[in-house]
Amino acid sequence: MLSIFFFAILLLEGNFCQIAVSTSVTYDSKALVIDGKQRILQSGSVHYPRTTPEVWPEIIGKAKDGGLDVIETYVFWNYHEPVRGEYYFGGRFDLVRFVKDVHKAGLFVHLRIGPYACAEWNYGGFPVWLHFIPGIQFRTTNSLFQTEMERFLAKIVNLMKDENLFASQGGPIILAQVENEYGNVEWAYGAGGELYVKWAAQTAVDLNTSVPWVMCAQEDAPDPIINTCNGFYCDRFSPNSPSKPKMWTENYVGWFLAFGYAVPFRPVEDLAFAVARFFETGGTFQNYYMYFGGTNFGRTAGGPLVATSYDYDAPINEYGLVNQPKWGHLRDLHIAIKQCEEHLVNANATQMPLGENLEAHVYYKSSKDCVAFLANYGSSSDATVNFRGNSYLLPAWSVSILPDCVNVIFNSAKVISQTSLEDDAGTWNITMHESSLSASSWSWYKEKVGVWGNSSFEASGLLEQINTTKDTSDFLWYTTSINIDTKMEKYQTKKAGLLIGSLGHAALLFVNKKVAGLGYGNHDEASFMLSAEVNLHNGSNTLDLLSMLIGLQNYGPWFDVQGAGVYSVVLTDLMGSKEDLSSLNWTYQIGVEGQFLGLQNVSLANSSIWTQGSNMPINHTLTWYKTVFDAPEGEGPVSLNLMGMGKGEAWVNGQSIGRYWSSYLSPTNSSGCSETCDYRGTYDASKCLKKCGQPAQTLYHVPRTWLKPGDNLLVIHEELGGDPSTISLVTRKGKVICGHVSGADLPPADTWKSGVGFAAGTPQLRLSCDSGSRIASVRFASFGNPKGKCGAFVPGSCHADVVSVIQRVCVGYEGCSVPVCTATLGDPCPNALKSLVVEAICRG
Repeated sequence: MLSIFFFAILLLEGNFCQIAVSTSVTYDSKALVIDGKQRILQSGSVHYPRTTPEVWPEIIGKAKDGGLDVIETYVFWNYHEPVRGEYYFGGRFDLVRFVKDVHKAGLFVHLRIGPYACAEWNYGGFPVWLHFIPGIQFRTTNSLFQTEMERFLAKIVNLMKDENLFASQGGPIILAQVENEYGNVEWAYGAGGELYVKWAAQTAVDLNTSVPWVMCAQEDAPDPIINTCNGFYCDRFSPNSPSKPKMWTENYVGWFLAFGYAVPFRPVEDLAFAVARFFETGGTFQNYYMYFGGTNFGRTAGGPLVATSYDYDAPINEYGLVNQPKWGHLRDLHIAIKQCEEHLVNANATQMPLGENLEAHVYYKSSKDCVAFLANYGSSSDATVNFRGNSYLLPAWSVSILPDCVNVIFNSAKVISQTSLEDDAGTWNITMHESSLSASSWSWYKEKVGVWGNSSFEASGLLEQINTTKDTSDFLWYTTSINIDTKMEKYQTKKAGLLIGSLGHAALLFVNKKVAGLGYGNHDEASFMLSAEVNLHNGSNTLDLLSMLIGLQNYGPWFDVQGAGVYSVVLTDLMGSKEDLSSLNWTYQIGVEGQFLGLQNVSLANSSIWTQGSNMPINHTLTWYKTVFDAPEGEGPVSLNLMGMGKGEAWVNGQSIGRYWSSYLSPTNSSGCSETCDYRGTYDASKCLKKCGQPAQTLYHVPRTWLKPGDNLLVIHEELGGDPSTISLVTRKGKVICGHVSGADLPPADTWKSGVGFAAGTPQLRLSCDSGSRIASVRFASFGNPKGKCGAFVPGSCHADVVSVIQRVCVGYEGCSVPVCTATLGDPCPNALKSLVVEAICRG
């Protein structure tokens, strides 16, 4: 066991003297050991730059209320060191403030320094300047890279030490991570990869953080580094040494969103099953990736084509609201597992077969003191099993937790937590307030096609885009001329074909300054061919290609050298002859004109460069638009509805809310596309999809803290063509919440007391609103056998209207609890099993 000394230190804050008691963190074969106590820990990923500092405490508080012990975050090198040797730790990137906020909430921190992050973050978190160090090779035994990596690791570790943030200093950091998922790509780096792993591990240990280091997805992580599991399921994972605990650093709660793809989601029944199986089979640390996903503001999204929303179907959604029933069902699971903590770390499990695809794992403190997990890992059939003389019903693909080896207090497939509806079409008018922006207030600027300034340059042949722009812009213009020397009448044109090959990610073709074609790739295959039939006139014809990036690659072997931009241009005629234009002299311009002018900046809001009038151009390429709007009343989350726009970027008061691409629709025939999804059976990212045939994203988060009283400036750069008069401001004004609890369901897990049993003798239907909101009305309440789903319930053949009962108990309160029993609700059909279903509205 790694030894870490225990001591106390004095912290001076202002005029106050505060004692910070240090914490020792070690590990053994079972668990992390904190101050000598083996711990079962629930963790969740919250990335500080994906929301604003003002709401960090609220997000962290909701994570704590959800039963988490640890907050896990990456560290994003490219934004902390945008220029070599120049550091930034302000605003959304104030890492010290974030760690201190976690500490104030009483939670631990797992700091994943990397410095490679992946995270669907631009360039995986590496600064682009790193790429331009001559002779450098990333993530291998290259001394140039190792020097830079070691320097940044030391910078972050020393920053945390200077602020007394490691556990041994009285801070919250109990774990650190070096590298990230390198084991998935190590094969591509040969012997250099194996040596690099050993070097990275030793470099981390030599930094003397006094807390354990981990390497995720790294089977060959050398001692004392703990190798951990990433994936949808980790119950079958074993660490590479019997002296290390079984840890899960990325449990994917859903999946990320990409432009042109349907929206993925993961049923909470499957997620809870995966977590329960992990702890059932000896796991002791588990982290949700993500617990709060947030937003890829600006150009932070990775690539290619990762969307601006990073909601991830997480327990706390992009706007900071709890996502029910996911948040609540996992909270109940955490409570049940916490009841078993002392048994889980005390001994290894005794495994007992109970039938086909059926088993129990029992943890004993003594022959009469045990906890048990009963599992049905079959994906089709429910089963009744006999365990220690008692019968238990196990739904397919579920785990039951028995903290005394007798009583079930949680089953992963039985969800009794409330459901909430956010942007559901059926309840949109109840939960959202949508207001159009005044059409008369729009101004615009139509930017030039092709070369627009004196910073252009010429080169022979086609240049790779990233090496040319250094990622200072999403855009690179390629311009050349085609000379047609054919006898034609003055206004006669010649038909020809252009075949353009691009490494990605999208390109607009202009011939003689008019749009002639559009091509684009997708997240899985960024490269594409653009084929267009064009009309050329006699003499010189101008060919302009605008190549567009949508996030730099962030994952894969040697991802850092994957290129982008145009690599081939071929001219064909109707007779089939071809002329390769690739090797011609081309003129290049980095960026677009409006970006150079700074049209997104507040300082140019009143500039005469903008045009205003009644004939606003719509559905035009390369057009900038601006308007002002009043900040919506209230405190509810705010978003822009950009459904009527094409592709581009938007700014509010000079802050980029991210890229949008509303015109890129997902396939209508995606397999797995359904608003509901059978949770039973192995999950993957394509199993459960919704919004097929629609844009991946139409609502774009505008943080409240970016708004001000009075006029707020909105600037849009529309690249393909859209109608800004369709843009609306959407404010969440309420929430529809539903509960559905049967008389056969379990009482709430938090009413279980060891040695006593359930304090609540009956099931309870619980409803709660977000902080600051209260239950305003009850839309539906039936006790019997009601049908339907949240937002569309109807009475069944057995029905007692209990609206008045629910109103009396719930309306006007932030939350309420109703016993599901005939004594409270009456008995509309004696001797029949009945359920209570309630649908209510929360208002701020």
